Amino acid sequence: MTMVRTPPPLPVRDKAAARALSPMLNRLAEERATGVLVREHGTLYLAEGRVVHAESPLAPGLDVLLTAHGTLATAAWQRAAAAAEGPLLAAELLLESGLLPAGALELCHLDALYDAGYFALAPSSTPGRFHYDGAPRTGPLPSVPVVALERETLRRRLQLHRLWPDPAADTAPLIRADPLLPDPGPAPSAPARPARRAPVAPRQRAVLDRVDGTRTAADIARELGRQAFHTLVDVRRLAAAGHLRPLAPVGPVPAAPPPTAPEQARNLPPPLPPVTDPDIALLKRLRDALEAL
Repeated sequence: MTMVRTPPPLPVRDKAAARALSPMLNRLAEERATGVLVREHGTLYLAEGRVVHAESPLAPGLDVLLTAHGTLATAAWQRAAAAAEGPLLAAELLLESGLLPAGALELCHLDALYDAGYFALAPSSTPGRFHYDGAPRTGPLPSVPVVALERETLRRRLQLHRLWPDPAADTAPLIRADPLLPDPGPAPSAPARPARRAPVAPRQRAVLDRVDGTRTAADIARELGRQAFHTLVDVRRLAAAGHLRPLAPVGPVPAAPPPTAPEQARNLPPPLPPVTDPDIALLKRLRDALEAL
């Protein structure tokens, strides 16, 4: 009896790995590395391959989320920050001293981590840099698997795209669209605006009231003490409803190009008529007459 061998199954490509936002970050997670990954729009702190902290200039930090709405007094955070190195150690010091409930701190910590992580994993024009740290440390605050951070980042990108697919309002200074003036229409790459503006919800009104032509969404998020992503949701909804728009960048006036050969010819005076032999004879007679005088 002849036995027929069944060929081994073909490898199945992992869709999650195919959509990985940072191959370097995934490799570090597999290595269970500890250190700091610096990217263009943010920084991720790893401990044994898990994300323990994230920072971004586009997202409010843990201090803002804790002090903005009375969870913690600003002076208490300042004292802890002066006595500890970095926001994580400052938060742990406050937790040990009993000034912060554990549940409130963990919630704000995860909010800040996912918020800054969203921007840290944004598309980048420069490669990331990882600095290894040989002393792994896990504190009382929860850490996040890399796959969970990437999954949440992708979900947030999709949500913003569905609300309003033009990302220009995410980082540019914002200006209000005057409802008394006709809408000039969308930019060539922007989607069409609704003919009638929708009413503004109270949460969105707080964002709209701070739009002045100089503040960005990140600036408004810090003033309100909210997560930057939640502010982006309000900004995109307001943009979709026609209440605000990003301020167009003002670049330098381009210099006029040098004139081409035909243009240079048009700017020159007309050429003199050629001198003929009769003209030369006339000039000689005039010269002889002047010498005879």
